[in-house]
Amino acid sequence: MSADTPWMDADAAARLLGVSRTTLYAYVSRGYVRSQATAGPSRERLYSRDDVERLRRRTEARRNPDKEAARSLQWGLPVLESSISFIDGQRLYYRGHDAVALSRSRSIADVAALIWSGRFEDSFSSAPPRAAVPRVPADAALPFVARAQAILAFAAARDHAAYDLRASSVPHTGWRILHLLTRAARSSPVAPTIDQTLARAWGVKGHGIDLLRSALILCADHELNVSSFTARCVASAGSQPYAVVIAGLAALEGIRHGGVSARVEAMLDSMHRARSPQAAVRERLRRGESIDGVGHPLYRGGDPRATALFDMLREGYAKSRELAFVLAVAEASAALTRERPNLDFALAAVARVLRLPPGSPLTIFAIGRTIGWIGHAIEQYATAQLIRPRAKYVGVLPNTLL
Repeated sequence: MSADTPWMDADAAARLLGVSRTTLYAYVSRGYVRSQATAGPSRERLYSRDDVERLRRRTEARRNPDKEAARSLQWGLPVLESSISFIDGQRLYYRGHDAVALSRSRSIADVAALIWSGRFEDSFSSAPPRAAVPRVPADAALPFVARAQAILAFAAARDHAAYDLRASSVPHTGWRILHLLTRAARSSPVAPTIDQTLARAWGVKGHGIDLLRSALILCADHELNVSSFTARCVASAGSQPYAVVIAGLAALEGIRHGGVSARVEAMLDSMHRARSPQAAVRERLRRGESIDGVGHPLYRGGDPRATALFDMLREGYAKSRELAFVLAVAEASAALTRERPNLDFALAAVARVLRLPPGSPLTIFAIGRTIGWIGHAIEQYATAQLIRPRAKYVGVLPNTLL
């Protein structure tokens, strides 16, 4: 069975774990490995590749705990519990609901309510943000993240309700923060929903509004990425949600996280001037440069968020020359590198097709991911625990200085 699938047969699972099939069955009965029946008359079952890999890593960790502790910080073993996102190697789920399906059928308020409370019903979106939280002027020439951080810091000093960290209160603060971030994106009249406000600011109409909403929802959360981990660390210190989001923004704009979208934008701009997308990809690889925005370690068969956004682009903009161009770049890259577009590439593609301003992919990413940061803050507040790992010291020992 292909390694791109999230399931494997018993022989492959047992071989990977280095155990007998009998031991594998015991792991299933104890809940360590999930299994499902195969289609057809066969009584054979398939086993979760993710669970098998996780169990194998735990076995290795017991044999070499120091090495595994270091690896856990880089796509390693889970280090915190969360009920928000689940990635099975092919799809992304928010509290058990397929994120792609949610992006097609639910509003941003619905998804925020689901991530923050586990239910679609919300108590925060019916009323506009409090007048006590002012609209803060900021230099439009500043990059979005710097402008948003300045606005949030100013607003936080005046939003005294933000210090109420109960699970019933934080969503109200989170909703105010989301509206402030939307205003920070670009000054425009406020529309009934966040996606409509962004669309009005950027001159997007029709199918493009649905596309923006889907993009925001697909950015909402993605397990324990660096910005979400940063958000949880800040929340664990007891800081209020504005500080959590300001910290999350600082991590997100890094060039190894959400800042990749800026590199994709620049790459597509340069390739657009080439004689053909295929030649541009070949030349880039020949110069030893990477193809930005492709591949993802958690999705063997391609990032489902990118696939969903490209599907929506084809539905609404089939005749777009910009869409034809970005698809040609993606196809040429896949042919040479065997890597498919990820979310960063797809956001840059959305921006080109909708003719959004430079930097808008990161803006969409930041506003959408704020939903997840607030969700992680709510989870962390509930634990009342400080995240404080230990460091393994590898420097000069004191007695060697004598």
